[in-house]
Amino acid sequence: MSAHPPGPAFWQLPGLLRKLAVDRLAMMRDAADLSDAVRVSMGPKKMYIFNRPDYAKHVLADNAANYHKGIGLVESRKVLGDGLLTSEGDLWKAQRRNVQPAFKPGRIAAQAGIVAEEAGRLLDLLRLRAGGGGAVDVLHEVTGLTLGVLGRTLMDTDMAGHDGIAHAFEAVQDQAMFDMVTQGLMPTWLPFATQRNFRKARKDLTATVDVLVADRSARMSEGDGADDAFSRMILAARKESDPVLGRKRLQDELVTLLLAGHETTASTLGWTLLLLARHPQVRDLVREEARAVLAGGRLPDVDDLHKLSYTMQVVQEAMRLYPPVWILPRIAQQADEVGGFTVPAKADVLVSPYTLHRHPDFWEDPERFDPTRFEVSRVANRPRYAYIPFGAGPRFCIGSNLGMMEAVFVTALLTRDLDLDVVPGHEGVAEPMMSLRMRGGLPMAIRSAD
Repeated sequence: MSAHPPGPAFWQLPGLLRKLAVDRLAMMRDAADLSDAVRVSMGPKKMYIFNRPDYAKHVLADNAANYHKGIGLVESRKVLGDGLLTSEGDLWKAQRRNVQPAFKPGRIAAQAGIVAEEAGRLLDLLRLRAGGGGAVDVLHEVTGLTLGVLGRTLMDTDMAGHDGIAHAFEAVQDQAMFDMVTQGLMPTWLPFATQRNFRKARKDLTATVDVLVADRSARMSEGDGADDAFSRMILAARKESDPVLGRKRLQDELVTLLLAGHETTASTLGWTLLLLARHPQVRDLVREEARAVLAGGRLPDVDDLHKLSYTMQVVQEAMRLYPPVWILPRIAQQADEVGGFTVPAKADVLVSPYTLHRHPDFWEDPERFDPTRFEVSRVANRPRYAYIPFGAGPRFCIGSNLGMMEAVFVTALLTRDLDLDVVPGHEGVAEPMMSLRMRGGLPMAIRSAD
């Protein structure tokens, strides 16, 4: 017989609800400490939090059709509209099917040279900065790299001159967080700084998208191929019977591609480089591997990806501690049962990679940075859904292969030739409230490695 998940004790509920408003990351950790299945009541609204691999598998994969995107969807749609991250049903299936060929493993492998070139440019830039002394905002630089890779691999577009996109997305995410805290009750026209920044960011993003669409459309008309994701989006928009609707959906999809295609990888690289700076013994092992595999100062190619196995483990461990997507909110469409617990229709259901990646039943000493967790022998003995940095099920991140290639190539090249150390006074870079995205920059001192 199924039962409702346990709820927090009466005296624990106020603390959880307060964190729901100001720090949902902390709320998820507190819920995970209570039980693997927790029900939190907020008046008539019930929130179900599940934190075991088999529970996550059921919600995200086995019965994924019953669970649509949840908390945060309305806030995200203010900017992303009905892009691939936020759309549902037939629209989402059509969008995914349209761009899927651009993300096939063979095509991504063929882009390895572009990824390596962009990583090499970043290395050269940081070498020059190393000679100038002072701190370099490494997060800013890797964000530029990931935007450049995105443009060349998925859009056939030079993104030079569009680096303001990153700042616009910061304002967008700030607004989304604000809306989640205020339950969307504060109109965006109010004269608060967050809303002002959001209105400007939305205007800037729309203008940038229009420029990018016009440029790519013109080159397509001149005979350019159309196998990249951006071209496929443009062609799909042209087939819409309503041109206004087609233009709006194209804008939504491109904004989503720009955000999801560069920001998560940049944040992952930031956390990876920070962890290496904090753990020099691990950095030494990455350097030893990179110098052996990429001898003679050469750039990596696609065949090197599996040879850089320890570097890959380092990136995987960084994503365990700081997953690109830390929470996967869903809404149950019909009543269901998860792990023997009843979930009513319309209930909010939360699965958090952040807490799954720290579950003590599946991760020994889970707060410790230990790349050897991802050695083949250890992975084989771990439940598949104990580690889901790219989500899971039908909505598994479509760009995971490209993101991993970028992260491994950049980590290997920078560590091979440079020492990146956190500037004194910035050793305690904090996890931003309610988000694991690295924000506010990462000042590091750079010098050539011995």
